[in-house]
Amino acid sequence: MAGDKNPFSAIVAKMIVTKEGKRLGFVRDVTFETKSGELISIVLKDPTPYTKNLNLERTSSNELLVPYSSIIAIGDFVIVSEEDLV
Repeated sequence: MAGDKNPFSAIVAKMIVTKEGKRLGFVRDVTFETKSGELISIVLKDPTPYTKNLNLERTSSNELLVPYSSIIAIGDFVIVSEEDLV
């Protein structure tokens, strides 16, 4: 994924699913390190009840965060590895 480049507008509002097909919600926003530009996490919009089974970090405003390191692929969906989330 290091060579792939997607503008922010290309991933916002995409559904986030695990590689097993479990739906987690949609991309609301991304967080990144301001000095390096490194992407840190994706902010979930409309999280599904399945997210309660996962140990996801939360923002100060109680929004769920999916670590960027768990992303396997970005296409029609954002596909994440569930093993990296629990």
